[in-house]
Amino acid sequence: MVALIKAAQLLLSLSLLIFLHELGHYLAARKFNTRVEKFYLFMNPWFSLYKKQIGETEWGLGWLPLGGYVKIAGMIDESMDTEQMKQPIQPWEFRAKPAWQRLIIMLGGIIVNLIVGFVIYAMVLGVWGENVLPMQNMPYGIEINEEVEHWGLENGDQILTVNGEEAPHFDRLRQTLFFESITSIEVLRDGARVELEMQGDLGQDMVDRGVRRPFMPRRPCVVAQVAPNSPAEAAGLQAGDRFVSLNGRPTRFFDEATSILRANPSTPFVLTVEDSTGVARDLAVMTDSTGALGFISAGFNAFPEIAFVEKEYNALEAMVGGLSTAVNTFREYALSLRFLASKSGMTQVGSLVTFGSVFDAGWDWQIFWRNTAFFSIILAFMNLLPIPALDGGHVMFLLYEMIVGKPAPQRFLEIAQTVGFIFLLMLMVLAIGNDVFRVLTGQFG
Repeated sequence: MVALIKAAQLLLSLSLLIFLHELGHYLAARKFNTRVEKFYLFMNPWFSLYKKQIGETEWGLGWLPLGGYVKIAGMIDESMDTEQMKQPIQPWEFRAKPAWQRLIIMLGGIIVNLIVGFVIYAMVLGVWGENVLPMQNMPYGIEINEEVEHWGLENGDQILTVNGEEAPHFDRLRQTLFFESITSIEVLRDGARVELEMQGDLGQDMVDRGVRRPFMPRRPCVVAQVAPNSPAEAAGLQAGDRFVSLNGRPTRFFDEATSILRANPSTPFVLTVEDSTGVARDLAVMTDSTGALGFISAGFNAFPEIAFVEKEYNALEAMVGGLSTAVNTFREYALSLRFLASKSGMTQVGSLVTFGSVFDAGWDWQIFWRNTAFFSIILAFMNLLPIPALDGGHVMFLLYEMIVGKPAPQRFLEIAQTVGFIFLLMLMVLAIGNDVFRVLTGQFG
């Protein structure tokens, strides 16, 4: 059921964005009296689920939910209709229009997706506002992913500055470390300020090690749920119990507890806990062969002292915030392309399964619209890449024509379009292969 809900959200989101993207091309073409022969949501090899001729345009719904297209008369596009290009040029054709008009037609979909991303982000901020976690509202500091301990950060550190500037709120800090060039991080450790020098590209290091979250807000170890037939249940551990010590050693935090337990599989411990009323008791526990007791710990959002701040936006603030978010999303996605040059970066490429996994297991409209805005910006960026078969490839050749004063040879454009399709097909195979591997290895949970 969860998979169906996520799939439905993904299908609705992409359908909306693809339709609007193609509508951008359609409206720009019609503005310059260019004939649009077909407008399809989804691809329709061999047959269509629905089609209707309205004026000069065939409107249809394909059966293969991989994009969509508009077939504009007089251009080499997805249809690879080279026979049409051998006929005399007609005034309503794409190739008959001035280069600047053709450029606007090809940019139409990209422009619409950028506008849609901005509008949705602004709408989300205006309707729901934003919950942020300031660094100063994390009283226990951070809990470090063991894969990035070599950075020099420690559990309990409170991050003060990054590159000499006040650290952004927690929700933004990961993006800063991932996309920016980081030279120093200053932390508060045991009451003293400590400056750590960072070496290398932290973002690339995270990609190489498969780290999505380098750290989380540190939290006390409080039992949320006890697994049936587990050592924890046998020992009498209950939901709401708060860890105090293991064998007399103070063990208040989740990272402390897991570190000790995992290092001691099949080992007896005396675990001291406090219940929800503050009453302490000792439990005789035995870890299993993996060093686990069999309980789920409460997440950091279960602790009121780790205080989120709810920020509300008026109409003007929402528009400014939406524009800023859209610009940052576009910029960060562009910066992330550098990771594709590495072997580990190639493994991060994903297909529809990856995109679908970011949606909520229920149907949360705020998350849905945020993801839709994100996908809209990504769709605009990907189509802007100078790859033949994408809008950016057409834009590249049009710019060449405007600079040189004559179009690239028609045969060259046909070959480039074919090469572009082959490249995109290879990229799709890679993405699907990565997702199959993730499904088989349980990485999607």
